Amino acid sequence: MSNSQNLDDLRHSAAHLLAAAVKQLWPGTLNAIGPAIENGFYQDFDFGEVKISEDDLSKIEKRMKQILPSWNKFEFNEVSLKEAQELFKDNPYKLELAQEFAGEGKKLQTNNPGDFLDLCKMGHVENPPKELKHFKLLSVAGAYWQGSEKNKMLTRIYGTIFKTNEELDEYLTMLEEAKKRDHKKLGKDLGLFTFSDLVGKGLPLWTPKGSTIRRELERFIIDEEIKRGYQHVYTPDIAKVDLYKTSGHYPYYKDSMYAPIQIEDEEFLLRPMTCPHHFELFRSQPHSYRELPMKIAELAKLYRFEKSGELMGLLRVRSFCLADAHIITPKKYAQKQIEEVLDLIEYMAGILGFTANTDYWYRLSLGDRKDETKYFKDDKAWEEAEKVLRNVIQGRSVQCVEAPAEAAFYGPKIDIQMKNVNGREDTAFTVQYDFVMPKRFKLSFTNEVGAEEEPVVIHRSSIGAIERIIAFLIEKYAGAFPLWLSPVQVVILPIAERHNKKAEEAANFLRENGVRVEVNLDNKTLPNKIREGTLQKIPYLCIIGDREIERGKKINLSVRTREGKDLGTMAINEFCDKLKDNIEKKN
Repeated sequence: MSNSQNLDDLRHSAAHLLAAAVKQLWPGTLNAIGPAIENGFYQDFDFGEVKISEDDLSKIEKRMKQILPSWNKFEFNEVSLKEAQELFKDNPYKLELAQEFAGEGKKLQTNNPGDFLDLCKMGHVENPPKELKHFKLLSVAGAYWQGSEKNKMLTRIYGTIFKTNEELDEYLTMLEEAKKRDHKKLGKDLGLFTFSDLVGKGLPLWTPKGSTIRRELERFIIDEEIKRGYQHVYTPDIAKVDLYKTSGHYPYYKDSMYAPIQIEDEEFLLRPMTCPHHFELFRSQPHSYRELPMKIAELAKLYRFEKSGELMGLLRVRSFCLADAHIITPKKYAQKQIEEVLDLIEYMAGILGFTANTDYWYRLSLGDRKDETKYFKDDKAWEEAEKVLRNVIQGRSVQCVEAPAEAAFYGPKIDIQMKNVNGREDTAFTVQYDFVMPKRFKLSFTNEVGAEEEPVVIHRSSIGAIERIIAFLIEKYAGAFPLWLSPVQVVILPIAERHNKKAEEAANFLRENGVRVEVNLDNKTLPNKIREGTLQKIPYLCIIGDREIERGKKINLSVRTREGKDLGTMAINEFCDKLKDNIEKKN
């Protein structure tokens, strides 16, 4: 048996133990489902009117440890659907699962460790008292039954378990470090963004500091893309529903779009994607092969209706800004264009500090030829497109995994995947080969022999959604951003009130040279001011006192880093030149 299977058995067995403990502590509670997941397990419960919180986890853990010695072995009995329905007649969740399992042709089994009976289909450990010792319950959350908002909200308890106590301690230490880096906590502590129930879930509000990070990223993106031949445009945040019916997005993504807005006998949508707008720009005038490839780019505000249970800080929101572009190109140039896109993505990732195979990897997302309800039917086009993407990936040193049935409906794609500090995987950037939209929008250009030719489209995002990449940056740097991205790059700390005037002069000089600077004029001790600047993760803390002023008419600063390193006393122009060089190079 593989090590991963052993771990799955261990985790699934622990989910049963959790269910048994909860049912003893709160009689009448219904357990729904308890699978093994990456790094742990969970169990969903219907507690009725009872409300539990994370304060109850220690009590549940204690009962699990009390139960464990009596669990000699998991005993299995194969049962019919009718028998399962009788055994679990008081648990509608088990009845539904039994019906599902039977409908899939799976054997129905009950397990009976101790006096606990459950319906099950997964593997288990051989010796529960010996093997289920090293566990920890982690959190409590809400979860809809079967993941559908139409169903009842259940209480989900998450836990983890390992084969040894050392492995458990190592994992818990990692979780503690992850909490320190969690972008939701740091975003609040550093005053970068907030959410308002009155504004709406999943709609982030950016503070001046958070807006500074966004602005720097946006400038970087636009400037770099223009250097590489992209034409940046602006298009509306809404469009007629007809636009998305033409593109084919409406039936495929209808559930994740906001409801149509009725205006003067026409229906409009908040746009969930930019591509149809860019196609209409392209179609607004005829084009020759000499103009292609045409790279139409935009920092586009998009709106998607994510379920409230799936919202996650900045990683999963309902309003976001995508660094989007569409490359309209003759098919013969498609591979070269995709290679150039990945060059851009890898360059930008490198500037932001992300390393291939450590911070990100590739996923080749493929279509399912048999699923004509989800994917456009053109087997030859799918084969050609997937071959192009494979050729591009094979020429690179970035790890790649293949993901069947993860393509867009209009073609395969390369997703650039990252994990947040909690281990959840998300797509950061993407490159898609599209052979469908040119047909739907009748895109064409005049080729070398004067004939009309249909192009293909490369959809790509250079750094993905601004919100999501900022979340990854916060977690990567634990809020201590590189100098060029730091909302405040320097804080001036006058030692006493008599030094305030020189501190303001120093700040004005730095501002005039493009440095983001604050002056701390609070009536506090210097150690307290240094501590505040350090907690705010400001890269440089510059002290002005009698010694700095006495050095002559020029302003001098005693410079410290946020890590506590003393860089000594510098003339302000020397210090400023060092900052400008660092910022320009984006070190």
